[in-house]
Amino acid sequence: MSAVMDEPIGRNVLIVDDEPMQRESLKQMIELSGYQVETADCGETAISMLRSYCFDLLILDLNMPGMGGFGVIDYVVEHQVPSKMVVVSGDANFDTAKEALQKGAYDFVKKPYAPDELLTTIGNAATKKALEDTNQNIRQKLSESENLHRFIVDHSPDIVFMLDTDGRFTFLNDTVYQSLGYNKTELIGRHYSQIVSGQSKKQARYVFTERRSDDRKSNNVELKLKCRDESEYRYFDTTSMAISLNQSDYGDEFRGTYGVARDVTEKKRAQELINFQAYHDLLTKLPNRRLMEDRLGIAITQAKRDKQNVAVMFLDLDRFKWVNDTMGHTMGDRLLQAVGQRLENTLRSGDTLARFGGDEFALVLPQIKRREDAAVIAEKVLGELKDPFKIDEHELYVSGSIGIAVYPEAGETMETLIQSADLAMYCVKDKGKNGYEFFNETMNEMSSARLTIERELRKALASDELRVCYQPQVNASTEEIVGFEALIRWQHGENGTIFPDEFIPVAEETGLILEIGNFVLETACADLAAWRKAGAENIRVSINCSAPQVSQDDFIDRIVQTLRKYDLPGSCLEVEITENIIMNDMSLVVQKLRKLTSLGIKIAIDDFGTGYSSLSYLQQFPINTLKIDKSFVGSIHVNDGGTSIVDAIVAMAHGLKLNLIAEGVETDSQLEYLKSLGCAEIQGWLFGKAESAETTSKILEDIQKGGRVRSVAAA
Repeated sequence: MSAVMDEPIGRNVLIVDDEPMQRESLKQMIELSGYQVETADCGETAISMLRSYCFDLLILDLNMPGMGGFGVIDYVVEHQVPSKMVVVSGDANFDTAKEALQKGAYDFVKKPYAPDELLTTIGNAATKKALEDTNQNIRQKLSESENLHRFIVDHSPDIVFMLDTDGRFTFLNDTVYQSLGYNKTELIGRHYSQIVSGQSKKQARYVFTERRSDDRKSNNVELKLKCRDESEYRYFDTTSMAISLNQSDYGDEFRGTYGVARDVTEKKRAQELINFQAYHDLLTKLPNRRLMEDRLGIAITQAKRDKQNVAVMFLDLDRFKWVNDTMGHTMGDRLLQAVGQRLENTLRSGDTLARFGGDEFALVLPQIKRREDAAVIAEKVLGELKDPFKIDEHELYVSGSIGIAVYPEAGETMETLIQSADLAMYCVKDKGKNGYEFFNETMNEMSSARLTIERELRKALASDELRVCYQPQVNASTEEIVGFEALIRWQHGENGTIFPDEFIPVAEETGLILEIGNFVLETACADLAAWRKAGAENIRVSINCSAPQVSQDDFIDRIVQTLRKYDLPGSCLEVEITENIIMNDMSLVVQKLRKLTSLGIKIAIDDFGTGYSSLSYLQQFPINTLKIDKSFVGSIHVNDGGTSIVDAIVAMAHGLKLNLIAEGVETDSQLEYLKSLGCAEIQGWLFGKAESAETTSKILEDIQKGGRVRSVAAA
């Protein structure tokens, strides 16, 4: 059999013939050609076999008992069985062959047949079947690949689009709905400009009509696209490339644009938030120090070029700490927000209001013609602060201290202007607050003097130049010493004795007051312990405590530990504080004062009447003594106005059953007047000035020997 194939493509063959010898002969011949052959004796058996197995080729006899070959052909066609059918039949009628081919048979071979002819026909049928199978596999893979790519495109988190040569959408994936709210059918055929925000249209022209495919093509251009709800928009990083049809004779023909747009809105908003936070105060949303300095630098550059002025204002809120401490930081924060909002009403276009830190604000006023223009703004700012701030059910009052520095007279650099405005602001505070001052050179001198005092005061603490002196406190009736007030003195190596008024304010600003206060407490208790051992057991010592000391967490513990160290009872110590300390942090101070009084320690209000006029609060506090300020005592012999204040203070103290000490008593007439009012204790030069611990020890020794305080002090 010369037509035998080495490697038949369609190997599985089913022979359907009712004649056994014909089936067997045909089977052997085909198997010799390398095919795998099965047989069926009728149409019904063939169909049964086709239901469970797919044959590549069917060799069919048409005339069989029961279901003939045409029945098998009909079944194969109806059920789309992928088998090639070759009819081998003794019925050579042309109509029969035609019908078989029309019904779906691949070829028709007449019995009796020549083996080579049949095998050739079978080989051709097998080849065609193999080609069809291959094509089907390719189509299936292409379909699967297309479905996969479509799935990937449609489910991409990015918008995938295609445009025609005129910029109209020809394809959009489903992501356009999730990102912008459009159904893709709404945009197909429409121009890309329908979804591009106005500020991005220029960039979009380069992206959506991209015709370059080399290194010059547009990449990662950020576009602002409109949502279907036109009040909203989102940002996209957009990449595109040209779609070209290669024309060998005429070059590439531009056919449209393909691109991908990635939604970067959240990233951009996060970056905007980070940038905002870097240059703005998060509480008030005002520019922060960094942005303020940046704008000030620009304003100085412009002023230098245009020969104009720039003003810098520093505003510090007066008594803000009281609000913060008494009503809580939340209320303080809300007050700062309200102040910021109100101050913005005073600004001109181009001015900058910034929160510089804490309760301090700064204003940059560029392009002012004269310094009076800055004064007008300062007065407007102070005017805005006059009305109360209504927060919840509270009405809060604040004022401001404003320092003004004008370029170029107050400085030609940003750093100098800021420093000058800061100095001017502190000068306002020193003068009583709630006002404004322009910087002048004398402020530099004052600042330099403060720095000198601070530097030398630090040296004084290290080199033991501070001294504690003691001024007697005397029973007005018996003129016996009942105690001493411990007063600090600075024994400067070159300038001699320096009194507290000159260095205590600097010490409070720099924090050195804490070290000084601890020094006074330690020294006074040590000296008191020595006097008690020497026989002066009924003497007490009064020490002055500053606001920073009282605010320390260990304020009470330090006093208790010092008393224990020197084996002293609480009753021999009196703590003097000012009205301002109470009013600055009322609730906390009251708690600490009650702890002190529970230890037997007396509490005195120093310089009474010069502070916040807190008469209505006296009953709430565990206070033992009021000290009448020497400014009132000094007015007793001048006019009746001074005595009326003293009279009121004495009457009030008696009503509240408080002890009284009058400071600054220098004359017998003052003493007699105070005694007539019932003032229990006296302190002043009439009975002695503040002396060193050694001198005070000698005074106590002389008194124990029978001396009187006036004569001893005079000696």
